Amino acid sequence: MDIIQALTDELQVQRWQVEAAVKLIDEGNTIPFISRYRKEATGSLNDEVLRNLHERLLYLRNLEDKKAQVLSSIEEQGKLTEELKNAILAAQTLVVVEDLYRPYRPKRRTRATVAKEKGLEPLANIILLQMTEQPLEIEAEPFVSEEKGVADVKEALAGAQDILAEAISDEADYRIYIRKMTVKSGTLASSAKKEGEESVYEMYYDFEEPVSKIAGHRVLALNRGEKEKILTVKINAPEEEILKWLKRQVIKKENPNTSPILEAAVEDSYKRLIAPAIEREIRSDLTEKAEDGAIKVFGKNLEQLLMQPPIVGKVVLGWDPAFRTGCKLAVVDETGKVLDTTVIYPTAPTTEAKIKAAKETLKKLITKYHIELISVGNGTASRESEQIIVELLKEIPEKVQYVITNEAGASVYSASKLATEEFPNFDVGQRSAASIARRLQDPLAELVKIDPKAIGVGQYQHDMNQKKLGEALNGVVEDSVNKVGVDLNTASASLLEYISGISKAIAKNIVAYREENGRFSNRRELLKVAKLGPKAFEQCAGFMRILGGKNPLDATSVHPESYDAVEKLFAQQGFTVKDYFENGHKAIFIKDYEKTAKELGIGEITLHDIVKELGRPGRDPREDMPKPILRSDVLDMKDLKEGMVLKGTVRNVIDFGAFVDIGVHQDGLVHISQISDKFIKHPLEVVSVGDVVDVRVISVDLNKKRIGLSMRGIQ
Repeated sequence: MDIIQALTDELQVQRWQVEAAVKLIDEGNTIPFISRYRKEATGSLNDEVLRNLHERLLYLRNLEDKKAQVLSSIEEQGKLTEELKNAILAAQTLVVVEDLYRPYRPKRRTRATVAKEKGLEPLANIILLQMTEQPLEIEAEPFVSEEKGVADVKEALAGAQDILAEAISDEADYRIYIRKMTVKSGTLASSAKKEGEESVYEMYYDFEEPVSKIAGHRVLALNRGEKEKILTVKINAPEEEILKWLKRQVIKKENPNTSPILEAAVEDSYKRLIAPAIEREIRSDLTEKAEDGAIKVFGKNLEQLLMQPPIVGKVVLGWDPAFRTGCKLAVVDETGKVLDTTVIYPTAPTTEAKIKAAKETLKKLITKYHIELISVGNGTASRESEQIIVELLKEIPEKVQYVITNEAGASVYSASKLATEEFPNFDVGQRSAASIARRLQDPLAELVKIDPKAIGVGQYQHDMNQKKLGEALNGVVEDSVNKVGVDLNTASASLLEYISGISKAIAKNIVAYREENGRFSNRRELLKVAKLGPKAFEQCAGFMRILGGKNPLDATSVHPESYDAVEKLFAQQGFTVKDYFENGHKAIFIKDYEKTAKELGIGEITLHDIVKELGRPGRDPREDMPKPILRSDVLDMKDLKEGMVLKGTVRNVIDFGAFVDIGVHQDGLVHISQISDKFIKHPLEVVSVGDVVDVRVISVDLNKKRIGLSMRGIQ
């Protein structure tokens, strides 16, 4: 297989682009680096296309390795024909390669292998030829042998039938056709193991949907219900149609002696061997596709969450709500440093005295540290905490606002080794409160400390291939961190390790070097860090920012390899680098980009990127994202009335809709049918995590704590 051509066709790009990307990947360049600084080579392929390319490249190379193994194995057996070889080489998927290899794969002992050991294969061949003119009982008599364990004619014919059933099952063309038929006309059905049992799977107690049309989230829900032993799930294949077709393939002659046993062998082969295997394969394929879809959605949601704009220059009070154990508080200054921590008990079980004491503590903290913002976690007792905060805000003269912050993963972080290293003298509650405060100040820097899977912006994340999910989400975090860049003099090791070319060990070495030698004054100083060689420097340098360093370009996304070109460009424009940054950014006029790029010795695309960056040096791409909603009053679910229009923040996007925080602790669901006035295939076409949207209340179920929302018809 020409892998390059296959990738070209799949990704619908030019062959030269794929060749360049594969070469760069094989040379050890990271996806963020290729996407940002090797646009000329790849024709500006973005990080999403490059990741898809990398994933498919690994699959196709694995496929070619599998083909080589299979060919070698069959050749060793002396059974490799030219036709079989060509079929294996032409296979486009691992499933087809496995189908072709099945008859030659070393088998565990089956009914057919036992029958062959008893010398019954020639009898099976007589039946398969369909030419005998005498009853099979007569043909079978010579095969009766006490020595070989064949007691009578009946046993001989049963053994021959087993051999035929397995031979039919091993035929690759039959399997390929039956698989297609089952996918095209089969249904996926489920039923309750215990009738009448209450569960979240009630809609699947009598459920059936075509295999070809079933939505990914339903597949994952059925899998979970089956795993929890609440549902029975099976594939209903068009059995009658398949058996008719299979009999036509096997029974070539109408022979009254052989046709009945061949019919029985076909039915046994399909029901006992082929159907269960194909059911497993199809369900595995459905699960894989559903997982891939869910991972994509999770990735998009995570990216939006990571790219939420930081709230800079404010002292924040982090509030980790709880009932019995009290609410943990942490005051964090503008730089993220923890100034104070305490515990208050304003939530149940509480007393008026405890509530009063809690408010007094809060008032003192607000006055002492000039707190402007309270970040409240949205976990247990969040609703009750919010009411206390709103009461407090009405009692104080200071202008303080609050934000409900998604605290998913905060408890995971607070109990982690990293949190212990960061806050050795804090308990888990204090660490959690500090994390909730910091999430508001710089969501990206805080969220990278948490396993992406624990951040909770996906669906069925615990039910899917964890390795695949982990790799995909780490890729999203890597892309997000590199898009934003990091301040080399303040970034934590957990943030630095996501930078292109930087491993965990190098990240720790950067922090150690900084602690020992003080601030980095220029990017080239990175080369003095242990284990950070020229290749790692090439990959990471453009994403590292040094504010107030010796060279102003170190604070931008311009790569050091382009500094000479920038200096030449400025000289052409009549000023120096120093002039440009110290005396206000001057306009850069370029008449002919192609000509200027040649003069500077760089690519035209790189020149466009440099000019764009110098127009707004060191710009944070998160500035363009919607800001979080700051609140100063509280709503109760009981206050909601049908028809009310409210502002809310999208917390999670899934296949069938979006969950929106409207300030009542319980997120409301905007079903996919209520998201847009136009038809949409997926909610992500319209909304993303972090979006601030207008919604209308269409239903409120206080018992089930469900809120139905709509975005349709709202101007």
